[in-house]
Amino acid sequence: KKQQDLKTATKVYVNLAEPELASKISAYPVDGIGLLRAEFIIAHIGKHPKKFIEEGKGKEFTDRLADDIASFCKAFYPRPVLYRATDFKTNEYKSLIGGKEYEPEEANPMLGYRGAYRYIHDKRVFELELAAIKKVREKMGLTNLRLMIPFVRTVKDLALVKKVIYDAGLKRSHTFKLFMMVEIPSNVILIDDFINEGIDGISIGSNDLTMLTLGVDRDNQEVESEFDEQNKAMLWSFERVIKAAREHGIESGMCGQAPSE
Repeated sequence: KKQQDLKTATKVYVNLAEPELASKISAYPVDGIGLLRAEFIIAHIGKHPKKFIEEGKGKEFTDRLADDIASFCKAFYPRPVLYRATDFKTNEYKSLIGGKEYEPEEANPMLGYRGAYRYIHDKRVFELELAAIKKVREKMGLTNLRLMIPFVRTVKDLALVKKVIYDAGLKRSHTFKLFMMVEIPSNVILIDDFINEGIDGISIGSNDLTMLTLGVDRDNQEVESEFDEQNKAMLWSFERVIKAAREHGIESGMCGQAPSE
C-alpha cells in the first residue's frame, strides 16, 4: 500500500488470465492489462473451438468468450485491456475436448501451426474470437478492449490478418488499437516494415524471442542455463524495436517473463 504513489518511468500493465482475479488485481495501482491470454480463457471453456463449430454452436463459444473477456474489461474500465488472440500450439490444443480430431501431429509445435498463420489458413476460429471482441466493444460498450496478434512470421501474414479483422467489421480507431507481438527474429529485423503495414503498438514476447534468437528451448533442462534475456543479442533486439516504435510514434511494451523478474 505504501508503494501506491510511486511514479514509474513506464506504464505498468499486468498479465492476466483468470477471470476470478480480475476485480482483485484491478484495485492495484496498475495502468491496465498488457496481456490477456486467450489460451487460459479457452482452456477454461474446455472444448476445442472447432468442435463448437462442428456442432453448430459457434455462437455459444463466442458468447462464453465474450462474457469472460467482458469480466476483465469491466473490472479495469476505462483502463486498456489488451487481448491476445489464440496462440495455442497444436500439442496444447490437443488437450481440449475434441482437440485430437482437429490438430496435426507436429515434431516441433513451437515452430509449427500457430499464431497468425492459423487465422489465415483457417479463419473460422479467429472469426469467432473477433465476433466476441465486437460484442464486448459494441453491445456491452466496453471500448477499452484492444487486440494483439501473436507469432506473425511475415509482413504479408500481418496484411492478410488485418484483412480478416477488417472484414469482421473491426476498424482501428482512437479506442480500437491493434497490436502485434514481437517474438520472432524476423519481427526485429523487419520492424519498420511491420509498423508501416499499420499497427498501433508492439509488445515484446521476450520468452519466444530469446528462445528463437539464441536457439535455446527454455523448457529443456539440458540447455536451460543458456536461456538469458540479458544476452547482448537480446538487449540489442529489444532496443532496436523500442526505438523503432518510438520513431513511428506507436506504443511498445514487454510481456515475457523478463520484466516480471
